Parts: sequence; C-alpha cells; structure tokens
Amino acid sequence: MLRLLKLVFIAVAAFLLLKEFAGETVYIATGSMETTLPTGSRFFLDKLVYRFREPGRGEIVSFASPVGGPNAVKRIIAVGGDRVELKDKKVYLNGKPLYEPYAQYTRPDEKLAGDTMPETEVPAGMFFVMGDNRDTSFDSATWRDQKTGERIIFLKREMIEGKIRGAYRKWE
Repeated sequence: MLRLLKLVFIAVAAFLLLKEFAGETVYIATGSMETTLPTGSRFFLDKLVYRFREPGRGEIVSFASPVGGPNAVKRIIAVGGDRVELKDKKVYLNGKPLYEPYAQYTRPDEKLAGDTMPETEVPAGMFFVMGDNRDTSFDSATWRDQKTGERIIFLKREMIEGKIRGAYRKWE
C-alpha cells in the first residue's frame, strides 16, 4: 500500500511539474483569433520553447492580460526595436505594409478604436500583439489601463506563458 501511495505521489508531482513548466492545454473562448483559431477549439501551449529563445514575429502566444481578466491568445506583430503603425486598419512594420493573409475584418466600413495609431517603436523586452479577427480583438491596439484610462500598447516579455501549438480534440 505504501508503495502504491508513493507511485501516485510521484505521478501527480510529475504531472504538476509538466503542466507548470512544459505545457498545458488552452481553450479558445472568444472569436478574436478567428478564423485561425476557431472559438471553442483546444490547443497545446508549449511552455518550453521560450526558455531557449525569444518569441518572434508572427507567432501566436498565450499570456497574462496586461489589463486584467483571463489569459489571452494573440499574434505577435512586432518585437523590441521594431516600429509599428496602424493606418485605417492597415499595419505597417518598420515603414512597410505588413502582409497579413490571416487578418480578418468583420466590420471593414466602420471606424473603430485601434484602427489608427501613430508610428511607435517597441521597447526592448516588449511586444505588440493583435488578434487575427481585428475588429473584435481586445489587444495592443485597444488596451487601456482600467484605473487611469491610459493606453497600454506593449506586452511585457515576462507575461508571455508560451506558444500555441497544434489543436487537439477532447474525447467525449
């Protein structure tokens, strides 16, 4: 009996360590990343990859929201040292239009908060992130501090938990 308890303890400890440091599952609860990540999908969150390298442009990451609430999933548009600008829903990176075949605009004729932003340099150790479904995403283009109302444009590196990997299906 003692041996069984030890094995159960080791198994639980191994599971918790893997979940904390290696990976876990992520449920996509909103449409901000559609059509790339459909609402209701489940994906693997790779927590190991960024222990060996920094997150890069174009990668989809999960992070603690800088404005509170549940964790969010968005695409990295710009990294430290990049210059990013938004002009009438179009993203410019380092002075050039960014090719974004994944971007979706569900309200293309409406002027929305976050459609335009003057050119801004991303500080070192920070990221500019956006959802692929731009007109419904709460992200670097629209975040505001809940207390002061000031814009929060960049995501700190330490807030990123991992990279979104392949989908999986939950057995029912």
